[in-house]
Amino acid sequence: MKVLPILLKDGYKVGHKFQYPENTTLVYSNLTPRKSRSLGADEVVFFGLQYFIKEYLIRQFDEHFFKRPKAEVLKEYARRLDAYLGKDSITYQHISELHDLGYLPLEIKALPEGSLVPMRVPVFTIKNTLPGFFWLTNMLETVLSAVLWKPSTSATTAFQYLRIFTKYAEETVGEDKSFIPWQGHDFSFRGMAGIEDAVISGAGHLLSFTGTDTIPAIDFLEQYYNADCDKELIGGSVPATEHSVMCMGTQNDEISTFQRLIRDVYPSGIVSIVSDTWDFWQVITEFLPKLKDMILARNGKVVIRPDSGDPVKIIIGDKDAPAGSPEYKGAIECMWEIFGGTITSKGYKLLDGHIGLIYGDSITVERQEAILAGLKRKGFASYNVVLGIGSYTYEYVTRDTFGFAMKATYGEVSGVGRDIFKDPKTDDGTKKSAKGLMQVYRDPVTGSLALKDQCSWEEEGKGELKTVFKDGRLTVDWTLEQIREKVREHLKIYEHENQN
Repeated sequence: MKVLPILLKDGYKVGHKFQYPENTTLVYSNLTPRKSRSLGADEVVFFGLQYFIKEYLIRQFDEHFFKRPKAEVLKEYARRLDAYLGKDSITYQHISELHDLGYLPLEIKALPEGSLVPMRVPVFTIKNTLPGFFWLTNMLETVLSAVLWKPSTSATTAFQYLRIFTKYAEETVGEDKSFIPWQGHDFSFRGMAGIEDAVISGAGHLLSFTGTDTIPAIDFLEQYYNADCDKELIGGSVPATEHSVMCMGTQNDEISTFQRLIRDVYPSGIVSIVSDTWDFWQVITEFLPKLKDMILARNGKVVIRPDSGDPVKIIIGDKDAPAGSPEYKGAIECMWEIFGGTITSKGYKLLDGHIGLIYGDSITVERQEAILAGLKRKGFASYNVVLGIGSYTYEYVTRDTFGFAMKATYGEVSGVGRDIFKDPKTDDGTKKSAKGLMQVYRDPVTGSLALKDQCSWEEEGKGELKTVFKDGRLTVDWTLEQIREKVREHLKIYEHENQN
């Protein structure tokens, strides 16, 4: 959609320039996660600002605002707002002055992307750098909020999955951590709210994992985060079937479809075969024993993919099913009885490397925990399964999952500073904002990020928030590998805490 970037705002933002006190010269705001509504996640993984800066503040403003003829831009802006608010409801001189300036007079100070940020600690601050453009700071609140809450939320969710996979790998596998990046696979693309939503979410997933079916997320990370698939693994997948493939092979001859895929189409390497098109338990109890020799003779792995039912019961078994039945045992135990495997250094069963299982329907963090804990109780290692993380996880969230909000906390009128804040008496405290200028620092005892508000300009300049954008230019350019390294550092801290 082609739209003037200056129009990417809520309608009520249009008049705010005229509503601030006379002689206002500075508005200083921040974006902060205020409250977690996600069980087990009290900190967020900050991600996405660099994309926003490069795409919106630089590319879109340059191409669709500053580099277009001013008369054309003003005509388009006036046409939209005259129809929206009524002819000549507002003046457009401030828009003309911004166009004449030729860049966005703003400074954004942010935490490093990939940082693990506690609730009520700002991830960035933003202020105008020229007195006449005080109105610009909070005009951007709408688009900043709309674009940024999702990549941070998905990156945080992926990190939750990563922590749980790592915990159970340590308990049931041992020192080898190489399979963990492939245990969480992004299946969300088709269920997301549009392409940008899918891509920024998919990129957040790839901070913690390498398995993905959201191919454009790889392009995103190359374009905005200096990744290079020729030099590093950004994301990957394996050949996999869908139900249409299995249906075209016909139900009466489904085993022949398995044989053709395993023997002829993919005689080596990994292939994932959806296995519940008709009768999943027939595949497990009848087809796999017949295909055992063919599977074990391959140089590669055949991955069985159930795709319906209760994932916990399908994988680890249903205690309410008839004792001894496949449903009672669960898929992993049945597959162990057919193929056997090895025992890890921690004493848990790991399926033969020629066979595996992936489940990607309606997986949640809670179900992930139940599956891995259930496998452990039965004596099976966590590496027996890969979980597809789909839109059931990545789309059943909102801005309020972590309460992201952008608020002004400081301003200057006639050269005099004002610490400003909101604290609604009818609220439970969630919406209470900080006051004044902000310094984010490392707590010397806990090592966690913390906030000092109402600080001086000198204190504000010494914190963890560093300038990443100023006067139309990006000043810090993060790479995917740098951000992934920060995520790995956070994971090591959690590993250490779990061991103690």
